[in-house]
Amino acid sequence: MFSSRPHLTLRCSGPLLLITHLGLRIFLPHPSLAPDLILFNLIAGITALVVFYSPAFNDHLARKVIGIAIFLWGIGSFLSTWNSFLNQNVPEIAIDLCYSAFYPLLLFGVIRALTLPARRNSIRGEVIDTLIIGLGISGICAGLALRSAMENFEGSALSVFLTIVYPIGDLILLAVTIALLILQRGTVRSFLLLMGISIFTATDLYFLWQSSTSIYEFASLSDDGWLLGLIFIAESLWHHGGEGEISQRFNSIAAGISLIASSGVLFIAAVRPRYFPDFIIYIASTTILLAFLRLLLALKDARSIAEQRELARTDELTGLPNRRRFLAEIETLHHRAGTLMILDLDGFKNINDLHGHLVGDQLLRTIAHRFARAMPSYSHLARLGGDEFGAIIYGNESVGLESAFALRATLSYPIAIADLTLDAGVSIGRVFHPADVEPIAREELLRRADIAMYQAKRERSGTAIWATPSEVYQP
Repeated sequence: MFSSRPHLTLRCSGPLLLITHLGLRIFLPHPSLAPDLILFNLIAGITALVVFYSPAFNDHLARKVIGIAIFLWGIGSFLSTWNSFLNQNVPEIAIDLCYSAFYPLLLFGVIRALTLPARRNSIRGEVIDTLIIGLGISGICAGLALRSAMENFEGSALSVFLTIVYPIGDLILLAVTIALLILQRGTVRSFLLLMGISIFTATDLYFLWQSSTSIYEFASLSDDGWLLGLIFIAESLWHHGGEGEISQRFNSIAAGISLIASSGVLFIAAVRPRYFPDFIIYIASTTILLAFLRLLLALKDARSIAEQRELARTDELTGLPNRRRFLAEIETLHHRAGTLMILDLDGFKNINDLHGHLVGDQLLRTIAHRFARAMPSYSHLARLGGDEFGAIIYGNESVGLESAFALRATLSYPIAIADLTLDAGVSIGRVFHPADVEPIAREELLRRADIAMYQAKRERSGTAIWATPSEVYQP
């Protein structure tokens, strides 16, 4: 638990004000302006601040989104209470928008607060997943329950839909929290979140039952259950949790269920026209469109990841594979005969110092191109760094020797860059790895090729092969 004195005061003020409000409700049973319009909604505002000021170890987006969700719920509550007390005609659509936004925002925040994915490079994907889950499951469940609900509630189909969609949203939040709690080890954070969402859901369901039986009284004692649930949710963010890397998998499963449910609604609508109101069809269609958009984003992300992986294994200057990729390719010599070569340019440093890095870079690109053209099929060429290259030639020892001669020959004539004519050479160290011997470690193969390369450079022989630990000879 992390808290400074001002933060501790802020965290304690919500519960203390809630206890004060409960006391006023007991001693002042009739609704009154100060406790029910001002104090009740002040507690919601303070709870949002508790979330915004929660410790930095939280996912920053989860903290912001949960705080905004609670703040919007408080705005909706304030406007609704304002209408009840002052007979002001704040449009109901504004109140419904505030309450409706609370559920997808809280769902998005809870998933991020309880999980820590290994890779979070697609916020758009997580937002769309949340919309699919929220719109799909809550909209479809409310749509299926709408016919029976119309018998118990007064008003238009849309107003009844909004009445029952809120507790369904609560149940989805509760189900998601329980599922994440099961999928990862329990933490103080997850239990506090579960407690808060459970209390909030129970209050919503009790309100729904009272409304359906026409016994609900405005500003009743049970309304404080909403605030108590929000206080538990806010407090959860002051405790560690969310170490499980399961968000992506969970989102995919939940979004898949939503897509199947939406497709079922459209099928029923096609078979039995006018079975659902038009807005239910719109919700189902929007869910399916969002699912296709999510698929496109997933394909784009997969392509981007593949490109990033390729870039991570490619030399930016020459376009050849880099050292990391070359080291991985050396392992193939454990399964088939081949020659490992280290190629070090002769005279490159002088050219680079005399004519500058731009000329040096262009020279490296040209040499890399010449080397690549001289390589036999099914072989590997890489730039290892600076003016050093590596090559793997599959086949017997003579194939490796012929390839070494071919690579040397590519630098037997000058290289023209701009108005310059440059001469460069190459020293090649070779080590042959037969197929029928015990595999030699990668590091040892590189060491042997390096020894042979330096021998070739000292002797100015162009190429040398490692023979024994004490003998290196030229062909």
